[in-house]
Amino acid sequence: MINKVPEVTIWFWVIKILCTTVGESFADWINMKLGVGLVNTAWIFTAVFVVVLGVQLRLKRYVPFPYWLTVVVVSVTGTLYTDILTDQLNVPLWISSAVFSVLLAVVFGVWWWRERTLSIHSVTTLPRESFYWLAVLVTFALGTATGDWTLELTGWSPGVSVLLPLGLIAAITLLWKFGANPVLSFWLAYILTRPLGANIGDWLASPKVAQPGEPTGLALGTFATSLIFLGLILATVVYLTVTRSDVTETHEVTNAAHATGDPRKERVALAGFGLLAVATTGLLVWAHGQPHVGPAPEADNTSAVQMAPGVAVKKFPPAKVSALRTLASTSLKDARSGNGKGAHAAAQSLRDLWDADQASLQPLDNTGWTSIDAQMDKVLKTFGIDHSNPPMSPAQQEKELNALLKDMG
Repeated sequence: MINKVPEVTIWFWVIKILCTTVGESFADWINMKLGVGLVNTAWIFTAVFVVVLGVQLRLKRYVPFPYWLTVVVVSVTGTLYTDILTDQLNVPLWISSAVFSVLLAVVFGVWWWRERTLSIHSVTTLPRESFYWLAVLVTFALGTATGDWTLELTGWSPGVSVLLPLGLIAAITLLWKFGANPVLSFWLAYILTRPLGANIGDWLASPKVAQPGEPTGLALGTFATSLIFLGLILATVVYLTVTRSDVTETHEVTNAAHATGDPRKERVALAGFGLLAVATTGLLVWAHGQPHVGPAPEADNTSAVQMAPGVAVKKFPPAKVSALRTLASTSLKDARSGNGKGAHAAAQSLRDLWDADQASLQPLDNTGWTSIDAQMDKVLKTFGIDHSNPPMSPAQQEKELNALLKDMG
């Protein structure tokens, strides 16, 4: 049978990073800008993933467009699963990273036990392709968790954070050139493209104007970033469709034919991977001990600027202020009626919308934005959103929501 996965060339890695970046930005745009919400966005993309994967599995050979469309969708889906654990269920990122690491090991273990190969050059049957896409889904979830955990530990800016996965991928490439096991090298690099693409997306979309000490970006926004990278992906896929430069025409090669590496070099390279892991751990421990450029997860780094009611939002578009007030009022109503789950969901949507509007609101009136952001953080803390503390009493939630509504006029 013909291999169902493209040849691993420079084009493979370029379009993989593009897909990862647009997946991150597009999911953020749908979740925040359109106010769909994290869980609903996850349901939408899960359904889309099932459809596009079904189309991909029915194909008899590799076809660029459906294959890379599946990669884009699975990148969004895997990311959303991690975000739900972190933002909705308040699962610490180190636990998510550990769980997805174990899950990926289980997927690889069962895949190897059944097929005796993890090489993407032998994805020639339905069971092997199913294992492949399951592994890809888990690698995106794992890459999201470990990438976010790294940022939480270090406080690095989006631009600086690109350098770590980029450097690790470069080191893995050198070890592969030296003689490291190609299958292990491929999957390690594949996992690392997730935080690399996500960090690139955050760097491009983050606003230039920020509080002192907070990370800045190029202020393209999630929508513009998504459009740019979707255009680049489409152009690349068209090129690959015409040139067929990433198509593997050869049939499956036996494992014996693949076993031509130098065992001694593979052992040395494996030790190199171990040293790379130790060095990375040491770097993260050192960075964690340094004064963070960005705010720590529990720190309220916004200035509590006191302003008269309605003044803070005077320069903001009325429609956006109205949307924020509606969500805050819904949360307050649910908190008063004892509907804690509804109040939390509305507060979560309020946070998502506020974060999505930062790029457009903050440049209009940085002082006003800072004032509202400080009160917004107090509201979120009462619900345990973006804070490790458990939710506070409904009375405390009502107090902070009323203060927020007063600030917004």
